[in-house]
Amino acid sequence: MDGTVPLHRIGRLRDEDIVTSLSVVRGIGPWTAEMFLIFQLRRLDVWPVGDYGVRTGYALAYGLKRLPTPKELQALGERFRPYRTVAAWYCWRAVSEQRKQRN
Repeated sequence: MDGTVPLHRIGRLRDEDIVTSLSVVRGIGPWTAEMFLIFQLRRLDVWPVGDYGVRTGYALAYGLKRLPTPKELQALGERFRPYRTVAAWYCWRAVSEQRKQRN
Protein backbone atom coordinates (compact mmCIF):
# COMPACT_ATOMS: atom_id res chain seq x y z
CA MET A 1 0.00 0.00 0.00
CA ASP A 2 2.94 2.34 0.59
CA GLY A 3 4.30 1.75 -2.91
CA THR A 4 7.29 -0.33 -1.85
CA VAL A 5 6.29 -3.02 -4.33
CA PRO A 6 5.33 -1.62 -7.76
CA LEU A 7 2.22 -3.79 -8.19
CA HIS A 8 0.87 -1.74 -11.09
CA ARG A 9 3.80 -2.87 -13.27
CA ILE A 10 5.08 -5.97 -11.51
CA GLY A 11 4.23 -8.23 -14.44
CA ARG A 12 6.66 -6.32 -16.65
CA LEU A 13 9.64 -6.87 -14.35
CA ARG A 14 12.24 -9.60 -14.70
CA ASP A 15 11.75 -12.62 -12.44
CA GLU A 16 14.80 -11.77 -10.31
CA ASP A 17 13.55 -8.21 -9.81
CA ILE A 18 10.13 -9.45 -8.76
CA VAL A 19 11.65 -11.82 -6.19
CA THR A 20 13.78 -8.97 -4.83
CA SER A 21 10.84 -6.54 -4.71
CA LEU A 22 8.45 -8.96 -3.04
CA SER A 23 11.05 -10.18 -0.53
CA VAL A 24 11.19 -6.67 0.94
CA VAL A 25 7.72 -7.27 2.37
CA ARG A 26 7.79 -8.86 5.81
CA GLY A 27 6.72 -12.50 5.60
CA ILE A 28 7.45 -12.88 1.90
CA GLY A 29 10.62 -14.71 1.00
CA PRO A 30 12.07 -16.21 -2.16
CA TRP A 31 9.80 -19.29 -2.06
CA THR A 32 6.61 -17.22 -1.82
CA ALA A 33 7.82 -14.90 -4.58
CA GLU A 34 8.62 -17.88 -6.81
CA MET A 35 5.16 -19.35 -6.23
CA PHE A 36 3.73 -15.94 -7.21
CA LEU A 37 5.77 -16.04 -10.40
CA ILE A 38 4.55 -19.54 -11.23
CA PHE A 39 0.89 -19.44 -10.24
CA GLN A 40 -0.06 -15.78 -10.57
CA LEU A 41 2.16 -14.51 -13.37
CA ARG A 42 2.43 -17.92 -15.11
CA ARG A 43 6.15 -17.62 -15.75
CA LEU A 44 7.60 -20.66 -17.50
CA ASP A 45 11.20 -20.54 -16.31
CA VAL A 46 11.03 -20.57 -12.52
CA TRP A 47 13.04 -23.25 -10.71
CA PRO A 48 12.14 -23.16 -6.99
CA VAL A 49 15.16 -25.02 -5.62
CA GLY A 50 14.15 -24.39 -2.02
CA ASP A 51 10.83 -26.17 -2.49
CA TYR A 52 10.82 -29.52 -0.66
CA GLY A 53 8.37 -31.01 -3.17
CA VAL A 54 10.58 -30.12 -6.12
CA ARG A 55 13.65 -31.54 -4.38
CA THR A 56 11.78 -34.73 -3.44
CA GLY A 57 10.22 -35.15 -6.87
CA TYR A 58 13.54 -34.67 -8.62
CA ALA A 59 15.10 -37.36 -6.41
CA LEU A 60 12.19 -39.71 -7.18
CA ALA A 61 12.26 -39.05 -10.92
CA TYR A 62 16.00 -39.62 -11.18
CA GLY A 63 16.31 -42.43 -8.64
CA LEU A 64 18.55 -40.51 -6.25
CA LYS A 65 19.19 -41.99 -2.82
CA ARG A 66 19.15 -38.57 -1.16
CA LEU A 67 17.54 -35.22 -1.89
CA PRO A 68 19.67 -32.79 -3.84
CA THR A 69 20.57 -29.65 -1.94
CA PRO A 70 19.16 -26.39 -3.29
CA LYS A 71 22.63 -25.55 -4.64
CA GLU A 72 22.90 -28.92 -6.39
CA LEU A 73 19.37 -28.63 -7.74
CA GLN A 74 20.13 -25.17 -9.14
CA ALA A 75 22.83 -26.67 -11.37
CA LEU A 76 20.73 -29.75 -12.24
CA GLY A 77 17.87 -27.53 -13.38
CA GLU A 78 19.88 -25.72 -16.03
CA ARG A 79 19.12 -28.47 -18.53
CA PHE A 80 15.41 -27.60 -18.36
CA ARG A 81 15.87 -23.93 -19.20
CA PRO A 82 13.74 -22.09 -20.46
CA TYR A 83 10.94 -24.34 -19.14
CA ARG A 84 12.02 -25.02 -15.57
CA THR A 85 8.53 -24.33 -14.26
CA VAL A 86 7.31 -27.29 -16.30
CA ALA A 87 10.08 -29.45 -14.81
CA ALA A 88 9.07 -28.29 -11.31
CA TRP A 89 5.48 -29.26 -12.06
CA TYR A 90 6.62 -32.76 -13.06
CA CYS A 91 8.60 -33.01 -9.82
CA TRP A 92 5.48 -32.12 -7.83
CA ARG A 93 3.49 -34.69 -9.82
CA ALA A 94 6.09 -37.39 -9.06
CA VAL A 95 5.55 -36.81 -5.32
CA SER A 96 1.78 -36.83 -5.78
CA GLU A 97 1.86 -40.09 -7.71
CA GLN A 98 4.10 -41.72 -5.12
CA ARG A 99 1.62 -40.76 -2.40
CA LYS A 100 -1.24 -42.26 -4.40
CA GLN A 101 0.66 -45.54 -4.75
CA ARG A 102 1.24 -45.70 -0.99
CA ASN A 103 -2.48 -45.42 -0.24
